[in-house]
Amino acid sequence: MSLWKKTVYRSLCLALALLVALTVFQRSLTPGQFLQEPLPPTLEPQKAQKPNGQLVNPNNFWKNPKDVAAPTAVASQGPQAWDVTTINCSANINLTHQPWFQVLEPQFRQFLFYRHCRYFPMLLNHPEKCRGDVYLLVVVKSVITQHDRREAIRQTWGRERQSAGGGRGAMRTLFLLGTASKQEERTHYQQLLAYEDRLYGDILQWDFLDTFFNLTLKEIHFLKWLDIYCPHVPFIFKGDDDVFVNPTNLLEFLADRQPQENLFVGDVLQHARPIRRKDNKYYIPGALYSKASYPPYAGGGGFLMAGSLARRLHHACDTLELYPIDDVFLGMCLEVLGVQPMAHEGFKTFGISRNRNSRMNKEPCFFRAMLVVHKLLPPELLAMWGLVHSNLTCSRKLQVL
Repeated sequence: MSLWKKTVYRSLCLALALLVALTVFQRSLTPGQFLQEPLPPTLEPQKAQKPNGQLVNPNNFWKNPKDVAAPTAVASQGPQAWDVTTINCSANINLTHQPWFQVLEPQFRQFLFYRHCRYFPMLLNHPEKCRGDVYLLVVVKSVITQHDRREAIRQTWGRERQSAGGGRGAMRTLFLLGTASKQEERTHYQQLLAYEDRLYGDILQWDFLDTFFNLTLKEIHFLKWLDIYCPHVPFIFKGDDDVFVNPTNLLEFLADRQPQENLFVGDVLQHARPIRRKDNKYYIPGALYSKASYPPYAGGGGFLMAGSLARRLHHACDTLELYPIDDVFLGMCLEVLGVQPMAHEGFKTFGISRNRNSRMNKEPCFFRAMLVVHKLLPPELLAMWGLVHSNLTCSRKLQVL
């Protein structure tokens, strides 16, 4: 064989070997690993800032670091059980090339990096809560460290009932949680939460970090859970873990309502404007929401909704991009459905009086007439519950129902 032919033969063999090696290398990586460029130098050292001012690593903002894989595909007729078992979530770094994105505050850049990551695995689940004849499902947003609030609610307005009266079914209670937002607290608090759940069996938990902007994730995860496990529950009350609720008044209000109604009732804000002051907890930059006002929405401290509407709400929310303020986001989802939330003066998500020094905010006769009052810490809740359910004599009866 001539020298020229030997050279060509060796070149072809080498090219073939390189092609085989490259193919093997590609198949050993996920598409995201192979195609994704390294984070720009400006992003590597930068950390995202949570609303409380603490800094977190961008990779830990949504989840615990772990190997990831694509979530199970959802069947067209809807899943029969929670179908997200692994986390597939990486930063959308294409945004870094947008001039409007570069001038945003760190917490909003962080939010937008991962806004496309919608559903996460369940860590604690109680599908049995909706089995049998359940009339009212009480759902409370909480965080892993606030076990004292959950305990106070279990002793007061969240206490479960076998019957809501009048031939109606049971009242059941659940708490919605993510994971501890601080890495150093995660293992310790998770063990405590697992023990708490063994005692009470009333916690739904998902594998995303409990942060202010992730409250919207808590909304959509619950709506998806409800759609899967609670196809027949007539009514849902959803609220925070620092509110006072009068279950007797809730049930009296619902007595004349039908589960098929487009019922969504609470302390409704009309024509609320986005807050543009950067020192405010609810600040929203114009790049994230440019309209002059929000659609009508109910304050997230507590609201009632019909089960049939809640299940439609799940599918409506899936058509929208996530928004960092959870109750505003639900208002946007209601707007998609063409449903107007109903205002009711018995829902006080800013306190009975917005003047915090007002005596009304500490008067049990007012609390006895309300459905929901925000905001009370555990000692205040326990004390007020005791007063409202004592031999209380009030000079006049407030009619709010």
